[in-house]
Amino acid sequence: MSFLSAPASLRTALTSATKTSSQLLRPASSIPRHLKSRNHAHRHFSSTRPAQTDTLMDVSNFTESQLTVRDSILKITAKFDNAYWREHDLTETDPWELHAALAQDGWLGIALPEEYGGAGLGFAEATMMLQTITQSGAGMAGAQSIHANVYATNPLAKFGNKQQIEKTIPGIISGKHRICFGVTEPNTGLDTLKLKTFARKSSDGISGQKIWITCAQVATKMILLARTTPLEEVKKPSEGLSMFCIDLSEEAKRTPGSGLELKKIRKMGGRAVDANEVFFDNYEIPADTLVGKEGQGFKIILHGMNAERCLLAGEALGLGYAALEKAAGYAKERVVFGRPIGQNQGIAHPLADAYMNLEAAKLAAYHSAMLFDLSGTEEGSWVTPSMVGAMANSAKYLAAEAAFKSCERALMSHGGLGYAAEYDVERWMRDCFVPRLAPVSREMILNYISEKVLGLPRSY
Repeated sequence: MSFLSAPASLRTALTSATKTSSQLLRPASSIPRHLKSRNHAHRHFSSTRPAQTDTLMDVSNFTESQLTVRDSILKITAKFDNAYWREHDLTETDPWELHAALAQDGWLGIALPEEYGGAGLGFAEATMMLQTITQSGAGMAGAQSIHANVYATNPLAKFGNKQQIEKTIPGIISGKHRICFGVTEPNTGLDTLKLKTFARKSSDGISGQKIWITCAQVATKMILLARTTPLEEVKKPSEGLSMFCIDLSEEAKRTPGSGLELKKIRKMGGRAVDANEVFFDNYEIPADTLVGKEGQGFKIILHGMNAERCLLAGEALGLGYAALEKAAGYAKERVVFGRPIGQNQGIAHPLADAYMNLEAAKLAAYHSAMLFDLSGTEEGSWVTPSMVGAMANSAKYLAAEAAFKSCERALMSHGGLGYAAEYDVERWMRDCFVPRLAPVSREMILNYISEKVLGLPRSY
């Protein structure tokens, strides 16, 4: 399947963006080098659209294709109001209708190559898609319902063989397959190189345990990182890890003794999507599930980790802007002591400060996504992996902190009503801890920047 056979709504939207921007773009010489597209002229810095009035967020720094993605996703998310998300949060029910709607219009393949049926766009556009979903009121649950489908498939498309790609990628784009990402383990946490889940070349299969695996209950595929050579037999801890794309069939999930067991984790936020402990006990997998070369899994998985940080930054921004917009609206309407509470600087100043933090984090987030898209291309030959790592981690950190500030202040601005579910800010407050904790903690990001950017001695 090619771009020409993609769903008409996605094809029309992207074609329209190309035509509009190619006619009215700035001369190429005036475009900053890091903003130039690798393939698509319509991804240049936009000078054609006025600032949109449906959001507090300034949109003047976005490309034409990013704004087109935003417009198109808003039309889909308009079908899922806050009442929908409150109900799914309360009942812990998967938002499969959103996943189906996005799949129907081709958006699950936004960052996958056109030759495999994807849209061929970059993570600058994918980040915009995830931010728009979160900001619509869906919160982290809406974003996480498709999160792994967007970034965890990137290493598969890049390093998988032709047979694996043709067997899996079209199903991901169509919505037939939902993906989960299996890396974190309860006894190793962020020390990924020490993970213990082991895959053997025998009928023994995989044995081990993963934790905090989002959407495992509804996923049909898992991108799995497992050790294939014992740690004590490798020269470097990063060696001997391999990446697999394995099946998680409903039959195996429900059948005792299959070697696969899922245990749902009750959690604070994002309750509409499941989080799980996943247990493997000699779970058999075919040899052709290995992605790339054996023992090179850590290098492969790193390709998706920076992408995930970009997406998490966008999702955090979406939470922050949603909460801030709600608080600003409430502060204009709520009258106490004869005047709107927003007239009081004790309310107005904290919200204004939250806005500035979000805007600064937004620039960092989309700068990192642009760098990620340029890396590995001829035009982006000046972009180094260390540069992408530093910017992606920084963006994720800054956006998560800005979102937390915005959500906390939005809740407090509502007073007692901020504690009520019907005002939504309490749900977003619960959600906003996710980007602060995952996929890497604030402290580990500070360690990374200290060591890799500032050149300070390693502290762990």
